[in-house]
Amino acid sequence: MTNIVTFPGLGLEFHLDRVAFSLFGHPVYWYGVIIGCGFLLAVLLCCRWAPRFGVNSDQIMDLLIFAVPLSVVGLRVYYVLFYLDLYREADGSLNWGAIFRITDGGLAIYGGIIAAALTLFVFCRIRKISFFSFADLGVHGLLIGQCIGRWGNFMNVEAYGGVTGLPWRMCSESIASSLLSQGLVDADGYQAILDGTLGVHPTFFYESLWNFVGIFLIYWIGKHWKKFDGQVFWSYVLWYGLGRFWIEGLRTDSLYLFNWTFLGQPIRVSQALSLVMVFVSLFMLYYNIKLHPHKPEELYVNIVAAHKLTDSYDVAIGGNIPLTTALLLGTQLDNMKVGIDLIDSLNTRKNFIFSPG
Repeated sequence: MTNIVTFPGLGLEFHLDRVAFSLFGHPVYWYGVIIGCGFLLAVLLCCRWAPRFGVNSDQIMDLLIFAVPLSVVGLRVYYVLFYLDLYREADGSLNWGAIFRITDGGLAIYGGIIAAALTLFVFCRIRKISFFSFADLGVHGLLIGQCIGRWGNFMNVEAYGGVTGLPWRMCSESIASSLLSQGLVDADGYQAILDGTLGVHPTFFYESLWNFVGIFLIYWIGKHWKKFDGQVFWSYVLWYGLGRFWIEGLRTDSLYLFNWTFLGQPIRVSQALSLVMVFVSLFMLYYNIKLHPHKPEELYVNIVAAHKLTDSYDVAIGGNIPLTTALLLGTQLDNMKVGIDLIDSLNTRKNFIFSPG
């Protein structure tokens, strides 16, 4: 089935088919192809950036073995919990077949993020890796995946917002029919969307663009302004929470928090969670930067670099190598080479203490 999607104010028209191609007689959907491309790009870039966080590509691959399937479970469980009535039989029992049939749709991004974070926590405890340093790296991949993945919603003509007359409004017959069936527009509104005088917010694009900007923001923080392990992670939580709170308020397909209301309005799950994310991340950033500042040598990447030096040369290290080299040469990560080159220049490397600063 082909959906015709137009942006009348921009003079754009797209003919969208959910199916990208068939494989052995089974349809392969654009949504899955786009998600897969986003995932692959995220993994490749995270492997490239991993050394800046004291992590290596082997650790990333080992994590993905567990994180990917468990995140899919989290995506589904989160959605089902808040739409449980959709999966009940007439007698009130659960339709487990429908619950496990994820090909019918019904995934929620927050569920995947929560599952991935829990998996990472357990993985880091077992492997004795800094959770927050790994999380600082991982949120780069999350933003890349979320930025690209939202275009899968565009191909499915879903995850759009309410009615608007803005120049970048999005229109299609399927959107008009869906809004009419939900009682969100009347017959005149339905016709206005078909005519192109009204449309809906392309919230998939808003979130994709928000995440695109976020990628550059957290990359800069991680490379030039990282004061403590977890700073990039909490910056992501703050940025994503702010954007999701705004965008979720525009959408028409939100999950709601049971039958709870606030000021007479139903509470959207994602907006409530976004507010919690914003306040928690603000507190964590303020506490670790202003109230409890950290020293450069406490960064996990510098601890790993120091261990590599002592393991490679069987020497004792005193002083503040990461801080000293940072003061001399301007970075914390790459300049352990200064100490290594100095040791290499010596005739003997036995029984001495290297103590800069």
